[in-house]
Amino acid sequence: MFSKILIANRGEIALRILRACRELGIKTVAVHSTADEDAMHVRLADEAVCIGPPASRDSYLNVAAILSAATITGAEAIHPGYGFLSENADFAETVEAHGLTFIGPTAEHIRMMGDKITAKTTMQMLGVPLVPGSDGELTNLEEAREVADKVGYPVLIKAAAGGGGRGMKVAQTADDLEDAWKMARAEARAAFGNDAVYLEKYMDRPRHIELQILGDNYGNVVHFGERDCSLQRRHQKLLEEAGSPALTAEQRDAIGQTATQALSKMGYRNAGTLEFLYQDGQFCFIEMNTRLQVEHPVTEMVCDVDLVREQIRLAAGEQLGYTQKDISFSGHAIECRINAEDPDSFTPCPGTVAVYHPPGGLGVRVDSALYTGYRVPPFYDSMIAKLIVHAPTREQAIARMQRALDEFVVEGIKTVIPLHRRILEDPEFQKGEYTIHWLEQFTAKPH
Repeated sequence: MFSKILIANRGEIALRILRACRELGIKTVAVHSTADEDAMHVRLADEAVCIGPPASRDSYLNVAAILSAATITGAEAIHPGYGFLSENADFAETVEAHGLTFIGPTAEHIRMMGDKITAKTTMQMLGVPLVPGSDGELTNLEEAREVADKVGYPVLIKAAAGGGGRGMKVAQTADDLEDAWKMARAEARAAFGNDAVYLEKYMDRPRHIELQILGDNYGNVVHFGERDCSLQRRHQKLLEEAGSPALTAEQRDAIGQTATQALSKMGYRNAGTLEFLYQDGQFCFIEMNTRLQVEHPVTEMVCDVDLVREQIRLAAGEQLGYTQKDISFSGHAIECRINAEDPDSFTPCPGTVAVYHPPGGLGVRVDSALYTGYRVPPFYDSMIAKLIVHAPTREQAIARMQRALDEFVVEGIKTVIPLHRRILEDPEFQKGEYTIHWLEQFTAKPH
């Protein structure tokens, strides 16, 4: 087991990793920008190193500074959290080349799954079902027309190196295809420096279902069930559930077996999440995230597992030590992402937190690095907390979340707490009748 780990991240996820390390008896090194010198993870870590000015490119994306911090503090491993460098294969490779352990998958698998076309081709070879579409990169508009005619409109043009909804354009009809093609490529080129695109059938009412897996260095892979992440705005998740109100235990077992068999054949190690579109009883693979997910706490609550602790154990070379039969699912969990945003316009609202009072009680968990007097900087993602509840049934979890939201006090800045209250009161949400398009329609309604 490691004696010291450097946490290459900030905010609530840095604090989450620090807590897992503390329980394992591992010393921690926090790296931070000048904007985060008063951050909670910096205060609580055993050591802290400033790695640059506020801009991410000069601090949290500064590979040389992070590696220097690891070297001077004697850290043996680096946990990247999520975002920033967590899915950067070159970073993972460089960490290992410097004699440190990267707490995550191999650089090869990060690179393989980071390219959406390669990921789809690989999964198809391993027997994982896909969304109908092109076999790979589209080389020209005429090829796109041929594929679109074959799978049927509407279709989706997607960036091969995409993420976060960038480089994605829908063509409802053949007349829309050329504009969608041009815009997707231009956006992909600007965002990722890579204008490669592919085409998929556009599913009109799917749910976004993802499957949490863990693998060790010895070919053992297990899954921890599904999360329903369909409640999204502009491809950014806002509320997640485990398990999905749309799936049965049999459906979970079936897709779980398919996924774990595929990743075992790949030799995948550490944490990963396979993402699917689910419609009319059919799962279609869309991408894989080779890191810890923001919404991992809902899985932890229903499976009674510390996924970060498992990541660290597996990176240290330990075996899983359990099989799929040992994993059980209990109750229902919901996570609300609390963003420092106007709940109507979604404009970011950084500033000083005048009052902070998190909710508590049975089955309530808050992952946050906030405190009264903390100044939310304007330089980073607007998520400031995650509110997670667990209860025996989905109905009880909804009631518990409503109670917890009513207790949650964040004054001095605007947050999306009022929006979450509205969502949980909606009859369609309460029945579990929503798709990936539901939240966009919901937020467009007057209230």
